[in-house]
Amino acid sequence: MEYVNPLTGLRIDGRRPTEMRHLKGEIGVVSKADGSALFEMGNTRVIAAVYGPREVQNKGQQMNNNEALVRCEYSMANFSTGDRARRPKGDRRSTEISLVIRQTMEACILTKLMPRSQIDIFVQVLQADGGTRSACINAATLALADAGIPMRDIITSCSAGYLCTTPLLDLNYAEDSAGGPDVTVGILAKMDKVTLLQMDAKLPLDTFETVMQLAIEGCKAIAQYIREIMLQNTKQLECRRGS
Repeated sequence: MEYVNPLTGLRIDGRRPTEMRHLKGEIGVVSKADGSALFEMGNTRVIAAVYGPREVQNKGQQMNNNEALVRCEYSMANFSTGDRARRPKGDRRSTEISLVIRQTMEACILTKLMPRSQIDIFVQVLQADGGTRSACINAATLALADAGIPMRDIITSCSAGYLCTTPLLDLNYAEDSAGGPDVTVGILAKMDKVTLLQMDAKLPLDTFETVMQLAIEGCKAIAQYIREIMLQNTKQLECRRGS
């Protein structure tokens, strides 16, 4: 299967190799959460809810009383993919992704400003079409901002891959399943600091640098979009207070 048309240079979904899928974000989608967000990257849809900071429920889980305990739970809705098999809660993949998201978000949350407290982040994939890990991190960032959690910077994530000797930005499911190498990156946008880097296959160094830089550019574009959503939300709040 040709993932990049040799005549037009377009991918199977009509995008150019360095073109990202359509982004859509919405804040405040779960009324009972302290912060929540819905984030879409193409056909991938993720919802995130944040509770806290609040009192630590299980004192044994908090290793350091001088900073907040961050917990994360990742799950996929049974209807999120074409596979209708019921996924057991806490399976190995979900546990691994929960850990990745938690460690990524810990890099941006100012945990020392909230000692002896915990912050719970719940993310669920509603529809999966590639890039679910990145979409979860982007949704969690928006939800944390909605909850008013102090952060060093917003953190965004994007993937890039290498198929048909071509670097591709923001892989969809078909491209992700093709077996080629792909890189998932998370960055603190303003600080220009990489906080997440995962790669599932080997790449020559020069190719890896090209693919990684493409993913970083994707992260920066998402950060710009998230800032626009946050600014728009702030303006809406100010209008409500003024009316």
